[in-house]
Parts: sequence; structure tokens; C-alpha cells
Amino acid sequence: MTNTKDAPLQPNRRRALKTLAAGAGTIAAAGMLPGLPGYSQAHSAEPIRIGFQVHRTGIGAAYGRWYDRTTEACVAKINAEGGINGRPIEIVAEDDGTDPKRGAEVVEKFASQHNCDVSFGTLFSHVVYGSAPRAGELKMPYFVVSEGHHVASGKLNRYTLQPGITDVKSQVQAMAPFIADNLGKKVTMIFPDFAFGHDHRDYFSAAFEAQGGTILEKIAIPPTETSFTKYFPKIPRDTEVIYHVMVGPAVLTFVKEMGEFFGPSSPEIFGFIDSLEAVDMASPGLEFLEGSYLWEGHPRYAQENQSEFDKAYREAVGVDENGASISDSKDVSTYAHMFGCWETLHIIKAGMESADYKTTADRAKLIEAVEAMTDMPHSHAHPQGAKVFNGKTHQTFGHQYISKVSGGKLVLAHTTSIEDTLYEDEVDYTQQSF
Repeated sequence: MTNTKDAPLQPNRRRALKTLAAGAGTIAAAGMLPGLPGYSQAHSAEPIRIGFQVHRTGIGAAYGRWYDRTTEACVAKINAEGGINGRPIEIVAEDDGTDPKRGAEVVEKFASQHNCDVSFGTLFSHVVYGSAPRAGELKMPYFVVSEGHHVASGKLNRYTLQPGITDVKSQVQAMAPFIADNLGKKVTMIFPDFAFGHDHRDYFSAAFEAQGGTILEKIAIPPTETSFTKYFPKIPRDTEVIYHVMVGPAVLTFVKEMGEFFGPSSPEIFGFIDSLEAVDMASPGLEFLEGSYLWEGHPRYAQENQSEFDKAYREAVGVDENGASISDSKDVSTYAHMFGCWETLHIIKAGMESADYKTTADRAKLIEAVEAMTDMPHSHAHPQGAKVFNGKTHQTFGHQYISKVSGGKLVLAHTTSIEDTLYEDEVDYTQQSF
């Protein structure tokens, strides 16, 4: 168990941040941080420094913006509750440009310049692949908030963990039966031509064929592509389902051009919300998607059975019931993914407290403490839903959500069990030395 015991969420994250700022000014004089339980001595209140590798620029910028906001809100919550082992969290953010080379350089900076205890936050798979080896060399715990199968595949190292968000292999394994049973048996896949897309290509193909389905065509598209019409004639005429999982700033163009190409006679469509993250479902051109289905990691729209945990989390990160910023309805969140930052930070907290973490000399103890985690109950720390963590593979498993586009909104149609997402271990990182 993560054993994360949550105090009630603060209703106003600005108030929590102001409390921190006011307390910080008194540390030198009084040796205490007033109003925040747990901060008792100046020495023990030395911050836990977490390096935040954030996609502020490049094709991941929309995700980076909301990963940043979620991280800020979560740190305000944890600090207002006393921090980690009585110490406040300090976030040290660096933009990696959604670039693998810069990603490795950022990890280096966290270790050599910023004296960070751990690093976290990376989303795009190719950046994880470019950064994780350096994290291992530096013996820097690297908590990624990605979805690739890179960690659980065994291709990385013991210092790299993905405990707060599920991976593509588990997601598509849970989706394949729904598609085969409800939409069709002949699929054409359209995916981005990098690691994340390749995971979909490989693992969905295997999962769908296990359901008696056939993959007619696999269309890989460069992630920097800005126009897609030239790819659509490659879709075989007998395609029953188009499976799309595009990412990047041109996703709206992708869906609009697909609608223009097919008109009213399109095959069934099943997409991953990655193709429409940060995009308003009421945008002109998206009428084409009415009646289609999308995977969501965390339902963007508040559902009728909304949990108290989702409601509190949504308020804390500043997102309304439609999944947009409460201050700007046109600023749509990356709600299906950004919960991973919130949950990962709570896992880091739980791991550090279990390991009695004090300095970077305790990094191995921290990793061992996280590896020992198993059940993560649905809670304020885990608002997306309950999870099961596999310490051997460093990967978490959780519920998946399938939503239907109805009336320009996403309405939850199916929730998978955690058991639907499980697969055989491919690695045991606990057998690797530190």
C-alpha cells in the first residue's frame, strides 16, 4: 500500500501558496514555518528538491502547460499538509523542448547544478528514451509520467519508474475486446512515427488479433506533419474501423481533414484522446466525430457518478466540469494524462516517508520503498482511480475509460477492470544492482 493519508484539500491553492510564502520569511528568525504542521526546525525544513522535466516547448507544449499547472497545485496541497517528512517540496523546472538530447541535458542539470533529490515529469516516449540512460548513470531516481511501454519492457534501468500512470500495452489490451465486439473486426491504424506510436502499432495489433480481428493497414505519420489528406487514400476500402492516436499541434487538422475525406460514409472510428487533448470537442470540424469512441485515461467531462476525489482534484487544478480552465473556457486541459503528475508526486511523498528519506544518499532506499508498493486505493492522492503497482517492472496498472462523443461532449460508455490491463512481467528491475 502507498499508505498516503490525505488531509482535506485546500479550497484555494493561491491561499496555500501564500501560506508557504509567509512562513518562509520566518525560518531564519524562528526556525519554524508557521501554520504548516511538520516544519519544526530550520535544519529539517531544508526543501526536498524535485527536478521537473517539462515540455514547455516543442510538440508536447500543450501537455507541458497542464503538467506544470497540475504539479504546482499538487505541491501546494502537499506543502500545506506538512510536506514530506516535515520538509517542503521545491520544484526546479527545466524545459526539455520535447527533445531527447535536451532531455538528457536537463537530467544532468538536475544532478550537477540544481542538487535535486529526484526528477520527474517526462511525457513523450522518445524523450524518456533519450533521458533515462543518463538518469541511471547519475543514479538519479527518474519518475516518468509517460505512457510508453519503455519502462515495463525492461529497456531502461532501475532508477526509472512509471508508478503514477498506465502504459500503452495495458491500455490497448483492455480496449481491444471492446473494439472487436462493438465496432468491427477489420482495422486500419493511424499513429505517430515514434516510440509511443510504435507501442500502439505493436501491442494493439497483437491484442486485436488475439480477439480474432485483422489489421489491414498500419499508417505511420511523422509527428511534425501538418497536413494529412495524402495519407487517407492508403486506408483500404474494406476497413471497418479506423484506429487513430495522433499527437502534436496539428491534431485538430488531422481530424478535420479525415472528416472532409470521408464525409458521412466513414468507417467506425475509435481514437485515443491523445489525438484531441487540449482541443475543445465543440470545435468546428469535429462534428465528424459524433458517435465515435475515444479512450480516456481520466474522463475530461465530469460524469454523473463523479467521485469526491475527482471533484476535489478538479477544483485544485483549476478545471471546470467540461475539462477547461475555470478562468478561460477555451483553454482545454490535457485531463486524460495530467493526473499522472498529481499521483506521481504523492507516490514520491509516500516513498520518501516510508524510506525515511533525508539526503541523496538515501536514493536507493527510496526506490526500494516504491518497489514495495502494491495497492493504491482510489483517494485524494489517486483521483483517477485505484491502481496496482508492480515493483518488479516499475509499472502501475489501473482502470481504463472508453467514452462516446455525444452532443459534442464525451460521455463515459465503458470502464475496464484493472485485471483487463495486466500482462506477464518482462523484467525484474529489483534484481539489478544500484
